[in-house]
Amino acid sequence: MEQKIKALLLENSNNLFGSTVSESMIQFQPTRKDVEGDLTLVVFPFVKLLRCKPEDAGQKIGAFLKEKIEEIQSFDVLKGFLNITLSDQYWLRQLENSSVTNFGFSPPKSKPLVMVEYASPNTNKPLHLGHLRNIFLGDSVSSILEANGHEVIRTQIINDRGIHICKSMLAWEKFSPLNEKGERETPDSTGLKGDKLVGKYYVEFDQQMNKEASALMDAWSQGNIDDALQDEVNQLQQAKEAKSEAQTKAIDAKLKELAKANTNLLNEAKEMLIKWEARDPQTYLLWSTMNGWVYKGFEHTYKTMGVSFDKLYYESDTYALGKDVVQEGLQKEVFYKKADGSVWIDLTEDGLDEKIVLRSDGTAVYMTQDIGTAIDRFKDFPSIDGMVYTVGNEQDYHFKVLFLILKKLGYGWADNCHHLSYGMVDLPTGKMKSREGTVVDADELMAAVIEGAKEMTKERGHLDDMSEEAKEELYHQIGMSGLKYYLLKVDPKKRMMFNPQESIDLNGNTGPFIQYTYARICSLLKKAGKYENQLNKSISLIKSEKDVIKAISRFPSIIEESAQSYTPSGITSYCYELVKLYNQFYQNVKILPETDENLRCNRLILSRSVSLIIEKSLHLLGIHSPKRM
Repeated sequence: MEQKIKALLLENSNNLFGSTVSESMIQFQPTRKDVEGDLTLVVFPFVKLLRCKPEDAGQKIGAFLKEKIEEIQSFDVLKGFLNITLSDQYWLRQLENSSVTNFGFSPPKSKPLVMVEYASPNTNKPLHLGHLRNIFLGDSVSSILEANGHEVIRTQIINDRGIHICKSMLAWEKFSPLNEKGERETPDSTGLKGDKLVGKYYVEFDQQMNKEASALMDAWSQGNIDDALQDEVNQLQQAKEAKSEAQTKAIDAKLKELAKANTNLLNEAKEMLIKWEARDPQTYLLWSTMNGWVYKGFEHTYKTMGVSFDKLYYESDTYALGKDVVQEGLQKEVFYKKADGSVWIDLTEDGLDEKIVLRSDGTAVYMTQDIGTAIDRFKDFPSIDGMVYTVGNEQDYHFKVLFLILKKLGYGWADNCHHLSYGMVDLPTGKMKSREGTVVDADELMAAVIEGAKEMTKERGHLDDMSEEAKEELYHQIGMSGLKYYLLKVDPKKRMMFNPQESIDLNGNTGPFIQYTYARICSLLKKAGKYENQLNKSISLIKSEKDVIKAISRFPSIIEESAQSYTPSGITSYCYELVKLYNQFYQNVKILPETDENLRCNRLILSRSVSLIIEKSLHLLGIHSPKRM
């Protein structure tokens, strides 16, 4: 209707206003809840043209629109706002339109190809709560973009190389216990998932390095300092004199970082990385074996999550391409080399800083592989119109630099790269740290919410006639709905606190609450049996009925807005509002007991439309819609 009104005003602007008006002057806004109306036109932009008071301008425009558009039942002017009331017949036609199978969805592949990267785990640890927000966000955005007509490629870059990977490898080699056959522990011998076993040794590395660093600091305090570090250590120790407690702690922290950087253990890990890049056979075999353990673990976790990918990229493949690009960039003078052999780019004229792209020992950094990966993807899929990187907001600067480097290298498509930045997930106990082993394990969390859903559902006792297999599937669907919805309902840019118990509550803005309403409508429709599948458009609508239809009609625009902003929280907010409005309608009217057959049919059709939109909305969030709960 907004487009119809806009077109009519533009077409008749000279007659109505005595002058041509621009499209930007025609502004709509939601009608206030305390006034009558379905649509509000802002009158102020036309007051000067009509040379009258806002109220008079509103009356003139309102009378014109009511005469020309039969769907307008009445209008009212409140100061500079024209509140338009549309006829019941108009809203019933909107309800009829919503019964189309693909209502709200654009035709498949009607818009350009977009690649969405998410998950992108490291192969030195299992997935945790932070990964869950990343993965659910990327998966949902992919589905929303598809609903908006885009062809989408779901992808991840598996970070399977680097110093952090070598830390797990080295710790396993040095600290894994031997059995009676002289064999070190494996996933098969321990019963641990491969990603968890490797993650255990990542934590072990950090613990052992801290022990060595502490011993080194004790030696320094007694004057036993290596000649190469003498000046730096002395300067830091002397700087602590006559300093406050906070300043002393900060200096001690610098001393500890210096000690860690000079431990034998870390130096061994660095040497292992150099060997890996040189394709040392023994190092490479250890790397491929431990990564294989991790991949099997990840597959199990992704299956529980209900997510998948169309294309996988591996940092171990793309970092080499990145190194080649850096060499080409050196020849083009995009990059420059320092005296120690490291390669950098100077972005100070662009308001950023200098950024290293290759270490002095020739090994790659994250930026190197990200350059290589981006170029590799556009070679694989030349028709990509955009690329979305789902990565936490601590990497905001990294992606500014990456996109700018790609642009300076001459890749025009860099302008279509987007960083889908999101805030961290906190716990009541504080921030998670992988190397310290203080993370919430993804597998354990999913198992916990599924178990919570099981207990909650058992207490209600409505599933006695279901098979055990069907019950277990339902518990999984309810638990995962609670987890996904809870992590997606917060705007991605915001940092959030996670509360597992709240996530599976059957009341309030939760996934299970939405699912429960869907199941209730399914039960209602099942009990109704056969009914006339044709709306009677001569019947008047009550307010709660019209409110639901209004919400239904907004579904296509909600998908479009969510796709443009990459925010699933727009879908969650909409779905929750729709469910609340339907529940109010459900409480206010008779449906099955209604004796007027036309009213009964209309209300059943309305209920069915709501159920279809709930089902579609939950699908966009990666959530199942169980017909029973």
